[in-house]
Amino acid sequence: MSEMVKLTINDKELEAQEGSLLIDKLLDDGIHIPHFCYHKALGKDGNCRMCMVEIEGQKRPQIACDTPVKEGMIVRTKSEKIMSVRKDILELQLINHPIDCPTCDQAGECKLQDFYMESGFYHSRVNLDVKNHARKRTDLGSDVMLDQERCVLCTRCVRFCQEVTGTGELGVVSRADHSVIDIFPGRPLSNPYAMNVVDLCPVGALTNKDFRFKQRVWFMESFNAICSGCSKGCNIEVDHRKEKYQDDQIFRFRPRFNDDVNGYFMCDYGRLSYKNEGENRLVNATINSEEVSTDNAIAALYSEVAKNENALFLVSPNLCLEEMQNLKAFAELTNANISGYSPQYFDESFGDDYLRKSDKSANRASFKEASISEDENEFKNYLEAASLVVVFDNNYFDENLKLLDKKKVISCFSNKSNTADNSAIAIPLASFYEKCGTYINCDGIKQKVVSGINRDNPSENVTTLLETIKTMLEKGNI
Repeated sequence: MSEMVKLTINDKELEAQEGSLLIDKLLDDGIHIPHFCYHKALGKDGNCRMCMVEIEGQKRPQIACDTPVKEGMIVRTKSEKIMSVRKDILELQLINHPIDCPTCDQAGECKLQDFYMESGFYHSRVNLDVKNHARKRTDLGSDVMLDQERCVLCTRCVRFCQEVTGTGELGVVSRADHSVIDIFPGRPLSNPYAMNVVDLCPVGALTNKDFRFKQRVWFMESFNAICSGCSKGCNIEVDHRKEKYQDDQIFRFRPRFNDDVNGYFMCDYGRLSYKNEGENRLVNATINSEEVSTDNAIAALYSEVAKNENALFLVSPNLCLEEMQNLKAFAELTNANISGYSPQYFDESFGDDYLRKSDKSANRASFKEASISEDENEFKNYLEAASLVVVFDNNYFDENLKLLDKKKVISCFSNKSNTADNSAIAIPLASFYEKCGTYINCDGIKQKVVSGINRDNPSENVTTLLETIKTMLEKGNI
């Protein structure tokens, strides 16, 4: 490990590792430095020149993304000279850029827009009639749209496909000010991580077809969560909005940096899994297919479990650790058997050697901590002996309904399912992103999720469902 050296940035003495990139020190310390091409996951490229800084002793400005830290270095990031240089570079970037910010889907998240506004460079010296034009609204594949005119040629997307996915679908074609990003003939963007190029793009050149023109970013709120698409538990930002007279709705997932879990990226499957939150939601509680209040259905659930000597709880590996622990305690209290058997979540064709795991459940590792067995033989013995089966968000029986013949079934699901449709009692549950809890990923890393979703009529999660039972018992209502 390199030794620590002292340097001065904007008249403030700091420490950094000798030989490390100056731009990393600036970014880590929250010192504003405009940049397009540099990204920590992709390294230096040095083609945009926006990260120019003034270094005492150097004849001309230097780019921070290719400048190693040295002992005694004196750096200025916002001197009059540097601001003038950046303005000149920005003017070159804007020569052929279309003036379509009001209709650009990246407005509000565009770095070119931000740098332009802070530069004070508001008057063009270029005749608009001589601008170069390129292709717009080009479908690259994998839900990615390209507007070549907006591109600043940072090449982040090209380097991602070369260095991270190794698929190499994107490249720079043509020369000089006619250079554009494009796919190679007959090779559309088609890798499982392709939509990360949208996050990497600092401007509105690459946009997400799924999110395109759905919302303006400044209207949305965000909260931190984890992806429920597989056991990796990639860290994400959930962008949502509650419009007037409507329920809160999730519009997109974006990867959130966590060096121990997913780095800067996530797979496309997980990114699009937000749709599962709103589709086919189980909204109303039922008893014998008749709609009832949720409290009545919960009371009926407890009555059935309390009077039955051979009850089986089947638990989902997507429940949070706290829900699992409470269900384990409830099973012990009522002398019910409990199992986490759920082989249907494994898909060997899904996993890879990067972020995607073959176990497409979010929290299987918590079964061990909650002392819930997944053993197949034990599950089969419990099922054979059971006259009552209570299913908590586990869809195992959806393709095995015959196993429930001559058994009374109670279902607690967030989404509609074959099991819920064939249950004597069905109770709606909160979905994955509507509840708070702890999740343990495939590497044993515990992660806490605090939901930011605001529903007018929130569904019960398993913990509040059991608390409702406890309250009813204390009041003598059941």
